[in-house]
Amino acid sequence: MDSINKQQPEENKKNLWGDEAVKKIKELAEQAHSCFFCTDMQEGKPFATRPMAPQKIDESGNLWFLSAIDSHKNEEVKQDAFVQLLFQGSHYSDFMSLYGKATVSRDKETIKELWDPTIKTWFTEGVDDPRITVIKVTPEDGYYWDTKHGMVVAFAKQMVGAAIGQALDDSIEGTLRV
Repeated sequence: MDSINKQQPEENKKNLWGDEAVKKIKELAEQAHSCFFCTDMQEGKPFATRPMAPQKIDESGNLWFLSAIDSHKNEEVKQDAFVQLLFQGSHYSDFMSLYGKATVSRDKETIKELWDPTIKTWFTEGVDDPRITVIKVTPEDGYYWDTKHGMVVAFAKQMVGAAIGQALDDSIEGTLRV
């Protein structure tokens, strides 16, 4: 039996490297606005996860977060720097999984650069709160699922495909290597 991908009349797999991968990471992460930040990934055991919002995605595809020095997340990153970030931008597209290495710092200039007044909810002393740390995640590997032409075209193809009994799908997926 053929997989759904082999039933498609057009190509729906595209692996991305280098600058193309960074562009896709930025696009999908910014569209999602937040992710599940996963740590403590041990075989045969549930990993630790929590929602987080990246403050910045830089030109190299690194994702930057602000976090509390006394959080479980920071302790888990200290024990094992490998993390996974899971993004969902909409109900039907803009999905991404990134695996990479996290580092924690207390760099005041970076904290000031990433600071947003709404973060004061968690850091009540403001930008100079002594509990603030910066987590930088450098992606090493990833996978994405998206549409090629946006949701309107994807929906139209889906409706036509259903009407004629053919797999018409505007999806695209592939690996991400920075």
